[in-house]
Amino acid sequence: MNLSDPKDLASLLEALLLASGKPLSLERLAELFDEAERPSTVLLRKALDVLDKSCKGRAFELKEVASGYRLQVRANFSPWVGRLWEERPQRYSRALLETLALIAYRQPITRGEIEEIRGVAVNSQIVKTLLEREWVRVVGHRDVPGRPAMFATTKQFLDYFNLSNLDELPPLAVLREMEPEPLVDPEDAPVPESLQARADIASEADAPREQTSFRSLLAELDSMEVGLKTDFDDLREESADDEALPDGESRD
Repeated sequence: MNLSDPKDLASLLEALLLASGKPLSLERLAELFDEAERPSTVLLRKALDVLDKSCKGRAFELKEVASGYRLQVRANFSPWVGRLWEERPQRYSRALLETLALIAYRQPITRGEIEEIRGVAVNSQIVKTLLEREWVRVVGHRDVPGRPAMFATTKQFLDYFNLSNLDELPPLAVLREMEPEPLVDPEDAPVPESLQARADIASEADAPREQTSFRSLLAELDSMEVGLKTDFDDLREESADDEALPDGESRD
């Protein structure tokens, strides 16, 4: 194998990335070669470019994330690939995702600032989960009474969400366009004609009997879709002194 040839080197890099099971940086890739045969950074990049082009039209791709390069299945195959595992993907609560989004877009940010924006207390388990998954870390303490910890995202967060840096986070304008229409209050929602007809028939029955009111029934049915907090409508501008990144908001 001619390691000075980008094509041969690309095949070797493919093998290394497939075997590693995690992203490998250029520095880590270089460390895997003996000093006498170690390719230059320029040559490694050329070989990675060859590898990237060789993935065109295949089921996997070369992706650069925060921790380095990795080979991964293309996203459009995920519905089928996911069936290989019997366990369902872990689902996270809306509160956790809101908290994570605030940290990502407004880092560094304290727990108190998150609570002020969301309008509710942050459950300690949420912070613990984010720290245990290594999606966030403590980067310092705010110079105010109590010196609260300031949270920011990590490389693991970027890797998990397929990002190489924070600049790849969706623009806020795109997130706003993704917001659904406001939910209608069940008390103000129009009654479907078919259900109203049934209610009228029931109300005209000769034998009176105790039953749930029609409007209460609607409220009960709609409760399955009502009650989710509107994401980040109350975000406020924060001074440049307190923010390391542009102000932002998100929704899951």
